[in-house]
Amino acid sequence: MNLIYQKQIQVTEEHIDRNNHVNNVQYVHWVEEIAAEHWERVKEKTEYPEDIWMLVDHHIQYKKQVYLGDVITIKTYPKAPEGIRQPRKVEFYCHDQLVVDSNTLWVLVDSKTQKIKRLASDWLDRLI
Repeated sequence: MNLIYQKQIQVTEEHIDRNNHVNNVQYVHWVEEIAAEHWERVKEKTEYPEDIWMLVDHHIQYKKQVYLGDVITIKTYPKAPEGIRQPRKVEFYCHDQLVVDSNTLWVLVDSKTQKIKRLASDWLDRLI
C-alpha cells in the first residue's frame, strides 16, 4: 500500500472567486475532501475503521494562482504521528508546478465515545 493518494480536478466556475482565480477557501475544502477520500480507501486496513478524523490545525501556503479550466493534481499523504496528532501533507500541482502547499494536523476521535484516541507510533507502517 502506497501512502500517497492523488486525484485530479478541473477548475470550474464554482471554484473561482471575484479575482478570477481559485478561491483560497476552496483549497481548504479540497484539503478536507482528499483527506476523507484517502481515509475511506485505507480505513479497513487499520484498527480504527469506525473512527473519525477531525482537523485541528492547518497551514496553507499559496505559491501561484490557478485559473478556470486548469487541471490540478492533488497529492496527500500522512506523516509520522506526533503524540495524539496526525500530520498530513497536501500538495496541489498545476502544469507540474507546486501551486499550493498544505500541512495539517488531525486527531482521531472514537465514534462511540467522542474521545480522542492515541495512535500507535507505528500505525502507518501497517499500511505500507
